[in-house]
Amino acid sequence: MAVSGSSDFELDVAEYVEEAFERCGLEVRTGYDLTSARRSLNLLFADWANRGLNRWTIEQATLPLASGIAIYPAGTLTMTVAASGSFSVAETITGGTSGATASITSIRSSTAIDITTPEGTFVATETVTGGTSGATTTVSAAISLTPIQSTIDVLSAVIRTGTGSGQTDVAISRISRDAYINIATKNSTSRPTQFYVDRLITPSIKLWPTPDNNTYTLVYDKLTRIDDVDNPQNTVDVPFRFYPCLSAGLAYYISLKRAPQRTQILKAVYEEEFERAAAEDRDRASLSLTPSRDYYTFIR
Repeated sequence: MAVSGSSDFELDVAEYVEEAFERCGLEVRTGYDLTSARRSLNLLFADWANRGLNRWTIEQATLPLASGIAIYPAGTLTMTVAASGSFSVAETITGGTSGATASITSIRSSTAIDITTPEGTFVATETVTGGTSGATTTVSAAISLTPIQSTIDVLSAVIRTGTGSGQTDVAISRISRDAYINIATKNSTSRPTQFYVDRLITPSIKLWPTPDNNTYTLVYDKLTRIDDVDNPQNTVDVPFRFYPCLSAGLAYYISLKRAPQRTQILKAVYEEEFERAAAEDRDRASLSLTPSRDYYTFIR
């Protein structure tokens, strides 16, 4: 017999729900069953974020740094305006109606500027004014914080200077909240060497020292949220190797509400499937260990 020659098997949300209900000894009968299962599925994804790295959700991002600005959103925050040409990098802008403020980190195009996380909320059609240049323009659309809020954590980062063959990446180290708050010279300026991730609802990256010019770029790997499940026709933002784990996890979550007599066994299956999938979802780089000479003992 010939094999199928295809390798594109993929379930949509409705099929995952049917599989999970069948494992609970149930059938999907109402629209509320689908609504309840979709909610459980999104909560399951939140549980996965708490359990460790989901490598397919790691993204590499870049942030141009501005002289004198030490705190940046954990992602690119772009404001669309009528015209940006008269503004300058690192200046503060203020909304004429909302009173919201932010600093410009880069001028992306003639109608777009990248900014820090605003203090307040800029509104569409209001006039913004540059604190240094005195330039004014109109906000074309409300700013979405979703790209920043979808960042779960920052894994590693470098400071990049130059381009092409002259490009140089220098690693910077992550520090704790306690270490950051105890830095006595937070306003000192130089090439940043350390960063702290403030994991708020809208997370931010705090650099030290503060950049002393506009030539640095922060390049970092960030862990992002798995895409939400919004309707039964969606497919899920999960690789093939996690399909069994997803089915088992959804069945376990549904059993808590609909089939408690099966919860114990379904939880055991889910934990086994997750452990297997997580063990496979790893970095396969070689590991080399070198003994330290500090612990050698010479006998004569």
